[in-house]
Amino acid sequence: MLVLTDLSARIAGRLLIDHASVTLPEGTKAGFVGRNGAGKSTLFRIITGELSPETGSVKIPKNCRMGQVAQEAPGTEEPLIEIVLKADTERMSLLREAETATDPHRIADIQTRLTDIDAHSAEARAASILSGLGFDNDAQQRPASSFSGGWRMRVALAAVLFSQPDLLLLDEPTNYLDLEGTLWLEDYVRRYPYTVIIISHDRDLLNKAVNSIVHLDQQKLAFYRGSFDQFEKQRAEARELQTKMRTKQIASRKHMEEFVERFRYKASKARQAQSRIKALERMGSISAVVEDHVLGFHFPTPDKQAASPIIVLEHADVGYTPGAPILKNLDLRIDNDDRIALLGSNGNGKSTFAKLLSGKLLPEIGGMTRAPNMKIGYFAQHQLDDLKPDESAVQHVRELMPDATEGKVRARVAQMGLSTEKMGTAARDLSGGEKARLLMGLATFHKPNLLILDEPTNHLDIDSRAALIDALNAFDGAVILISHDQHLIAATVDRLWLVRDGTVSNYDGDLDDYRSFIIGGTRAANRQKKAEAKVSKADQRRIAAERRKEFAPLKKKINEFESLTAKLAKEIQQLDSKLSDADTLGLTPDQSAEIAFKRGDVAKKLAEAEEQWLALSSEYEEAIGG
Repeated sequence: MLVLTDLSARIAGRLLIDHASVTLPEGTKAGFVGRNGAGKSTLFRIITGELSPETGSVKIPKNCRMGQVAQEAPGTEEPLIEIVLKADTERMSLLREAETATDPHRIADIQTRLTDIDAHSAEARAASILSGLGFDNDAQQRPASSFSGGWRMRVALAAVLFSQPDLLLLDEPTNYLDLEGTLWLEDYVRRYPYTVIIISHDRDLLNKAVNSIVHLDQQKLAFYRGSFDQFEKQRAEARELQTKMRTKQIASRKHMEEFVERFRYKASKARQAQSRIKALERMGSISAVVEDHVLGFHFPTPDKQAASPIIVLEHADVGYTPGAPILKNLDLRIDNDDRIALLGSNGNGKSTFAKLLSGKLLPEIGGMTRAPNMKIGYFAQHQLDDLKPDESAVQHVRELMPDATEGKVRARVAQMGLSTEKMGTAARDLSGGEKARLLMGLATFHKPNLLILDEPTNHLDIDSRAALIDALNAFDGAVILISHDQHLIAATVDRLWLVRDGTVSNYDGDLDDYRSFIIGGTRAANRQKKAEAKVSKADQRRIAAERRKEFAPLKKKINEFESLTAKLAKEIQQLDSKLSDADTLGLTPDQSAEIAFKRGDVAKKLAEAEEQWLALSSEYEEAIGG
């Protein structure tokens, strides 16, 4: 059982959690939800002991093994399978001792314990987890250093899952996964035998993998049994009841106050008046329901509807290196009202296909025909780097509206879903979600006929994702969507295309069929394995080496950002240590405030560096095919 009692915490002077309490029974699968910036990751740090609360306590069962994904992805020369196996430290320790132990009783104890923890099936379990997260048998034998940052974060996730802690803490684990990995993780968490707390904005994951919800709202924690949909229903009912009770209390208070005012000085009614005065003093105040509105998205209607088909591909090949196409023999048609989601594991070419449609790549052979005067809006996470860090949202938009008044420019920014106080904020100081809103607004500024969105939800909370769904459904044009968010796909598209085996084809089933294929080991997966088997292992290694060499400069840049993020994370740790030991070090309030201010500045730099690292990693893994 995990018991959080009277917890309060603040970061850089901002109160995030205020005397909050919650109890999680053993074996709970809890989804931890709340608006971005509410303090969910801070609470994780308190549970693990990394951060001390201002007030309250955390009670965890004795000898409870906690596990969370490492902040730094492994980048050693060890094979992936070995990195995951080493995550079970008890197993590794027992195996080492077994090699040197001479006492028969101790040898028996070691072997008994190895049997108890199922050590003899460890390699099979580790391989199964890696496979579920997208690593085939050959990839599991490759060194971690040969993978980009995004894929190495999957290895870090595999390691903590393999270690099977008693309390598993997962913070937005699907940010590094494609739809296939998300479906596998959903099934894994649902069947996990111990306690899990998972921070996520993925509605389907919260509906299928957990059995309770912990909600952080207005600096308080509330526990709800059931899925996310059940939580929303319970919360809506509670808020409605609270509003009715408050209305009734206000009416009752008003009636008593009127009686007191009228009769308090009248002798015959003085006793009754005094009784009502005491009742008013005892009457608690039922707080009003605080409505936390989310700003919506707005995608402008095209000036002129393009005639169908808007794009036709005929026997087209596309790639980054002449003679080595990523996708081949593309024969597809897109109409002006199509809503299409691209399925397929990362590295199979989804982003390559999106770049082809947007005109960022051209077919090496074959043909691609676009409707005349058709406009395309393209959004991808790596484009966050294209924002000018020193310029505000207003300045970005003003460049596209040089002759417009200030009021019209700000009105256009407001349509992008940025609040008034954020309009003048430099892009580097915006949150990930705010940057995504700005970038989507810029991508759709010229009223496109076709909107291409590549993982648009990574920085959006649940309410913002709902607003995005509304905007996409209201958009009068075609949509191509790449996303690991099943709810977003199901709510906005009506066709599925599968990117696999070096091509793109229509997928006849629905998402439930695809989920069964992914979790159960499908015929499509078997076909993929057969296709890979046609190329010898030596050829696979040679092709992979050639690709890594070609994109070495990009890999170098990724490594530079990895070093920077590690340096900044260490600096934050040092500053936190100084703040926690302020009394011991004899720091004055002004000195503590200066350190807190510096920490906030370093934290912003870290967030920016991490976003750049993720964007470059995504580009690299797409280019080298995983």
